[in-house]
Amino acid sequence: EGPSYELRKEVFLLTKRHLFFCGFLSTVFLMLYVLYAQYVLGLEPCPLCILQRIAVIALGVIFLCITLLPPRTTGTKLTVSIFIIIFSLAGVGVAGRHIWLQHLPPDQIPGCGGDLAYMISNFPLFEVFGMVFSGSGECAEINWSFLSLSMPAWALICFVLFALYGTWAIYQTKYNGY
Repeated sequence: EGPSYELRKEVFLLTKRHLFFCGFLSTVFLMLYVLYAQYVLGLEPCPLCILQRIAVIALGVIFLCITLLPPRTTGTKLTVSIFIIIFSLAGVGVAGRHIWLQHLPPDQIPGCGGDLAYMISNFPLFEVFGMVFSGSGECAEINWSFLSLSMPAWALICFVLFALYGTWAIYQTKYNGY
């Protein structure tokens, strides 16, 4: 008889850190795609697109922070979930405004203004936000679509999913290991 080899079955333990890291990775992949769309496909982002990117980056930072230091107490879980919901809702609001501008009749589309860098360097910050949210002609253009939805529509869907996934990952009880 030869030596007996025992097959050892390694079990992959899915933990909350893995769930949070998946949220972080989704924000990274989303940002990689919009950078691909900008630099390879030649789609220049409008001011509303840039605000949506900021919301995605903020969500990515939150997911990375809770990957490295998972919330364990009720208070930290509540705080982190509030931040995830706030930034997700901010993204939904900006994307919703963007979609609204894209569906205006041509005679109601606001005229084109300067780009975001120009506005920030020449106007007070509060006034810049007002100008950005009033929109411009470039925000009304639809240069890209997938399954008949424009990029802001997909961004809106992603923000809703980030809010749902983030709060679920924080409060779920099946994968309690850290």
